[in-house]
Amino acid sequence: MKKNRNIFISFLILAVIALVLWLTQAQNTFRRSLSDFALNDSASVTKIFMSDKNNNSVKLTKISPGKWTVDDVFPAQKQNVELLLKTMIGIEVQQPVANAAHDNIIRELAVNAVKVEIYQWVYRIDLFGMIRWFPHEKLTKVYYVGGATQNNMGSFMLLENSSEPYIIFLPGFRGFVSPRYSPIEKYWRDYNIFRKSLPEIANVKVEITADPEYSYEVKNNGKNQFTLSSLSDHTLIPDYDTLKLLNFLSGFRNLNYEALLNDMDKARKDSILSSSPFIVITLTDTAGVSKTIKTYHKKGPEGQTDPQGIPLPYDLDRLYASVNDGKDFTLIQYFMFGKVLRPKSFFIKEKPGKR
Repeated sequence: MKKNRNIFISFLILAVIALVLWLTQAQNTFRRSLSDFALNDSASVTKIFMSDKNNNSVKLTKISPGKWTVDDVFPAQKQNVELLLKTMIGIEVQQPVANAAHDNIIRELAVNAVKVEIYQWVYRIDLFGMIRWFPHEKLTKVYYVGGATQNNMGSFMLLENSSEPYIIFLPGFRGFVSPRYSPIEKYWRDYNIFRKSLPEIANVKVEITADPEYSYEVKNNGKNQFTLSSLSDHTLIPDYDTLKLLNFLSGFRNLNYEALLNDMDKARKDSILSSSPFIVITLTDTAGVSKTIKTYHKKGPEGQTDPQGIPLPYDLDRLYASVNDGKDFTLIQYFMFGKVLRPKSFFIKEKPGKR
């Protein structure tokens, strides 16, 4: 009888210990779920949506490995998306927000936080990563990203359906990650205007509106055979500088704008766009797709003069440009675009003896 009682007491003690361990583990699991911000795998991410209370929002969608779009319209900057994904994988919880600051941080997040939604490719049945059945896209994480901590070494974040904010940091990074979660569309867009190699170019038209006689068209006939003709009368120019023409066409390999100016004051922008363009370039690729850029002079900075001290009316370093069928107004640099802003006379060989 005594032996049975001892067995029962031992069993009861073990049961209590097991219950305590189970409750502790369950509580730890629950608490970990409240701070589960980091991704385990970025390759499975299919879409990221970010928005704020100022009606700014952006959707990044993966169309193929390493290629993303912005709002299903524009190509995304690969480097920026990769940086965001690395951040989403690397972030860690530093600590919960102190009780004294809890209410203030919650109010701040409610007003100024960026809501982040992450969608991933998951499987309804996934046995240890070896047997995977029924793939589908799923919203896997939703959290809110707030501002920086007082020492600028962390960011406040809050998981959806949680009331416990945390201080999040990125190991090895001195700073806060909040700016990487921007809901502003223009920060994610690829700045590229032209990205065509020479074999991909079918023809290029260059219209110089103030001097039509300097306008021209270059046609790629294949096998390194090209024709240069005047746009004003369509006459062929047989004796052109081949090297200069090749350098011109090669200039379209990677041309980017410097800044997107869609938010410029409307009256000022309309005034520029209503003026006569400086140079208009239309490139048609071998697939028959055309892209046009219209450039406009930019007023020169105060005090800019030529070597003789005469004030110059236009900026020598930058131009305005209308791209994407007039949807975008941008700023471009002569340093980048000067090689394709050439008049017809640039390609014509000088006659012997002429300097």
